[in-house]
Amino acid sequence: MNYTQTLFEVLPDYISKKVLNKKNRYKQWKYGYDKESDVVVISKTGEIGDVYSIQNLKIALPKIPDPHKFKKDTWDRIDYPKELEKIKSVFEWNQMPEYFKEKYYDYIDEEFKRRDEGFSFVNKGNPTYITGSHYMYLQWSKIDVGAADFRESNRLFFIFWEACKADQRCYGMCYLKNRRSGFSFMASSELVNQATISSDSRFGILSKSGADAKKMFTDKVVPISVNYPFFFKPIQDGMDRPKTELAYRVPASKLTRRKLDQGQGPEELEGLDTTIDWKNTGDNSYDGEKLKLLAHDESGKWERPDNILNNWRVTKTTLRLGSRIVGKCMMGSTSNALDKGGANFKKLYEDSDVTKRNRNGQTSSGLYSLFIPMEWNYEGFIDSYGNPVFDTPQEPVEGPYGELIDQGVIEHWQNEVDGLKNDQDGLNEYYRQFPRTEQHAFRDEAKESLFNLTKIYEQIDYNEEVQNGMQVTQGNFQWENGQQDSNVIFAPNKNGRFKISWVPPKNLQNRVIVKNGIKYPGNEHVGAFGCDSYDISGTVDKRGSKGSLHGLTKFSMEDAPPNMFFLEYIARPQTAEIFFEDVLMALVFYGMPLLAENNKPRLLYYLKRRGYRGFSMNRPDKLWNKLSVTEKDIGGIPNSSEDIKQAHAAAIESYIENYVGQVTEGVYGDIYFQKTLEDWAGFNINNRTKFDATISSGLAIMACNKNRYRPSAERVIKSVPLGFKKYNNKGYSSKIIQ
Repeated sequence: MNYTQTLFEVLPDYISKKVLNKKNRYKQWKYGYDKESDVVVISKTGEIGDVYSIQNLKIALPKIPDPHKFKKDTWDRIDYPKELEKIKSVFEWNQMPEYFKEKYYDYIDEEFKRRDEGFSFVNKGNPTYITGSHYMYLQWSKIDVGAADFRESNRLFFIFWEACKADQRCYGMCYLKNRRSGFSFMASSELVNQATISSDSRFGILSKSGADAKKMFTDKVVPISVNYPFFFKPIQDGMDRPKTELAYRVPASKLTRRKLDQGQGPEELEGLDTTIDWKNTGDNSYDGEKLKLLAHDESGKWERPDNILNNWRVTKTTLRLGSRIVGKCMMGSTSNALDKGGANFKKLYEDSDVTKRNRNGQTSSGLYSLFIPMEWNYEGFIDSYGNPVFDTPQEPVEGPYGELIDQGVIEHWQNEVDGLKNDQDGLNEYYRQFPRTEQHAFRDEAKESLFNLTKIYEQIDYNEEVQNGMQVTQGNFQWENGQQDSNVIFAPNKNGRFKISWVPPKNLQNRVIVKNGIKYPGNEHVGAFGCDSYDISGTVDKRGSKGSLHGLTKFSMEDAPPNMFFLEYIARPQTAEIFFEDVLMALVFYGMPLLAENNKPRLLYYLKRRGYRGFSMNRPDKLWNKLSVTEKDIGGIPNSSEDIKQAHAAAIESYIENYVGQVTEGVYGDIYFQKTLEDWAGFNINNRTKFDATISSGLAIMACNKNRYRPSAERVIKSVPLGFKKYNNKGYSSKIIQ
């Protein structure tokens, strides 16, 4: 599969040159969100250079004046002077003669500057910027293999994280990752980095279990802290290698050159209190505390009774004072199967989309979502410059340790996938561990699915390959010139409620037939709609089920693709009437009838009141004289009958087998609506309430195949006189029977 390999985009003309040059000249760019330019500035020098777009977040990087050049033309750790290695604390430094200290003042000052402002170096001939947090991870953080390698994926991760820290609207990041991506070490490095320059602050760790949080603390955080150079290391209370809490009495940010130069020790700041600790996993972990940074590891693996959504609602309050955000959360995880914590993490991730903000400028969760595909960060396929080897090279490529890479990561991944084709659960687990798309990351287990998951996921993968966004247009329908019951037009809009993959030619649009004052669809032979409606505009918890509408074509002689889902609508507008009008306009534009559930009848009464009763199909499984009074009045089909439920599920099952996934060799179905496919994958016939897309799409299939459900007319056998006499032949003579 040729998924997109683009993780970020450089936007050279995002800010006009006039504005850019003027504000750079006067060093007017301030660290944080710049509302005027709609960009998050992570530069602390007052000047900016490139503007990156990472998962739709616009980030302005510092201007790179003079990048450092290593001998290898790539990242290499800066040598730590051997004379300084012997010094273990600021007290020992203060005992050194002044001529000795004078030699290293500039070196120490420069390290503090790099920690704060970041660092630039030449990588494969290109000036490359890394943030101060990334620099501390590469230069000063001890991980399991010693020193971390430079990777382009980590550079982008830290740039995104710096933007989360800088943006005053943001509570942090929700990072959807692949296995063994180094997140735990990067989060541990950032905990130590921030804690050692902060006073009177709390830093916390949560994971999928208390044991995992403790392991991260003892095996990652503590060793990084212990191995910091003396000028970054605060005075620490208690044991050198504690098990539950690191307590810093004096933060390292106070040991500036001025303090060092004056020979002042940390005594004057005694009594300041900064700690790093961990908590057992639970919904109320850290409740009531104020945190400056929370490292939230393996948050996609919280299983019942623990709930990551409930925990985040609690811990989010620990990061703010009133409306002011005073702390950040670095959250990262792969995802479990949906019923093992993955569904809650998926919702949290989707609620962190930076393109969907409330009127306060914040996402629903307050976090910003980031997904890095596995091909960017897969061990064994990173070259010596830290770049991924996507495709199999013509000549072997050298890795960071001198090893040769002769295969591309995508080919390697595809070979693994092909080997698991006959083990659906094994394949889904591999996708979750090493996802190339967000859909891979949230793959569910196959064992309880009602439908053919293999074909559904084949279609999902195919849609990702052909970039289904190019096949689907988002927008809204509206009456021409705002005049109701005239012609309907479609207006593309990236925030629209409708997604369509086929627009009928002009001669098929707005085909409405009027008979006796009632409007009927003119394209009933082309296709039909199915709808799962709702009656109540608002709900107490504001989480009511959504209205869902699907359009499906059938075979016809018209210029229309056969058996194709061409429209998906899954939304809950502010009022039910807006939803009803949306449905009506779609019916008119395509000129097709609708089969809707009549247990929530307001939509059907709305159509009748507007003169469109002819668009509402009667239930296809009963003859007219067998319909109830209400069914004759407004049409529709109930969803309570077990026979209807089974017929509905069988209709979807048949459609999936025939038209979804790989239909024939190299030919795939043309349903491009990922939400509908995902809804089918998780459908539970015994709990249909939350599967709005499955209900409406199944009704559309039934509507297009209504003849299959039509009952045969009852045959009544009556005696017909044929004119022949009947005789009783008993006795000696026959007698005519009257």
